[in-house]
Amino acid sequence: MDLLAYQSGKYEAQYEYESFAPTLINHTWEISDSEIITLLGEANRALGELNAYARLVPDIDFIIRSYIAKEATQSSRIEGTQTNIEDAFKAEADIAPEARDDWAEVQNYIRAIHYAVEQLQSLPFSNRLLRETHNVLMEGVRGRNKQPGAFRQSQNWIGVSLKNAVFIPPHHEQVETLMGDLETFLHSSTINVPPLIRIAIAHYQFETIHPFLDGNGRLGRLMISLYLAANDLLEKPVLYLSDYFERNKTAYIDHMMAVRDGSHMKNWLIFFLHGVVETARSAIHVSDHILLMKTRIEQEVLPRFGTRRQDNAQTFMRYLYRVPIIDVKSTERLLKVTPATANALIKDFAEYGVLREVTGNRRNRLYVFDEYLNLFKRKTT
Repeated sequence: MDLLAYQSGKYEAQYEYESFAPTLINHTWEISDSEIITLLGEANRALGELNAYARLVPDIDFIIRSYIAKEATQSSRIEGTQTNIEDAFKAEADIAPEARDDWAEVQNYIRAIHYAVEQLQSLPFSNRLLRETHNVLMEGVRGRNKQPGAFRQSQNWIGVSLKNAVFIPPHHEQVETLMGDLETFLHSSTINVPPLIRIAIAHYQFETIHPFLDGNGRLGRLMISLYLAANDLLEKPVLYLSDYFERNKTAYIDHMMAVRDGSHMKNWLIFFLHGVVETARSAIHVSDHILLMKTRIEQEVLPRFGTRRQDNAQTFMRYLYRVPIIDVKSTERLLKVTPATANALIKDFAEYGVLREVTGNRRNRLYVFDEYLNLFKRKTT
């Protein structure tokens, strides 16, 4: 079917409301639009360049944690939480009591990403994986009583109430069929649809189905990166679109509603592909700066530690790329050293400009690897 002939679905009368029943997506999509074709090529090149950069960055698996923390905070921010990337690296005891619910949701998102990426080693990208990841996402946080890990068995909606909803997804009796169609579409070898186009369409369809009672937005955004990783478009999980969606939140929501109400899939695909290009280039920019910073620290900072302290200094520095907020106790555990040794090491890294103390306390101080963390806070223009 030609993209321009696509019809998104229809509203169906239920008891005192209308739900939206999307059309099935598991069919050939013929895309002849030159703008989409050009953008698709640009997006594929950007992903290829990002993969090349990821191979160049030493200790990339340490650095991935920061990409995941950024994704967790930005995706959750779309849903209304206020946790920032610094808080994502803090222990619960260091979070203000009134902010701990938001913090817990971000921590669950981080755990869900790690769980899903690990499961992809033995499981295909599938509805089973999505359900299991959803169970991790919702464990012990707001929404934990809303059937975590299971497709919904009742109607849900987007908005303050069913009567005043902005959007009402399909009736729950349609969810299994629609999600089965979505899964088949993503795996079908009988239709010739480029992977980036597939996941763009599938993300829209997932958000429209809204198959869970809660957590759909976060899981729907996470599934983009999982699909790219599962299909070898992304060698390392370093590309997440939530930052792009959060900065363009109104357009993100409007484009999805425009598909539902007017079948404007072309505009959604253009918006999505722009996001892939922009996000990949941003990740390349971050990787480039990490390489430069890492080289400078290795040449100018680490040599200042004597031979006896060199192993501890290098181990500590590698750990900072994984967890850029540190305290004395965690340093003790990491290096298996005394409090005095840990404190002296942190003090020297602070004196050499790598760390900055952020609490102002005399005890229980926290130190931040500012230069590194700020790379993940920059906005792409």
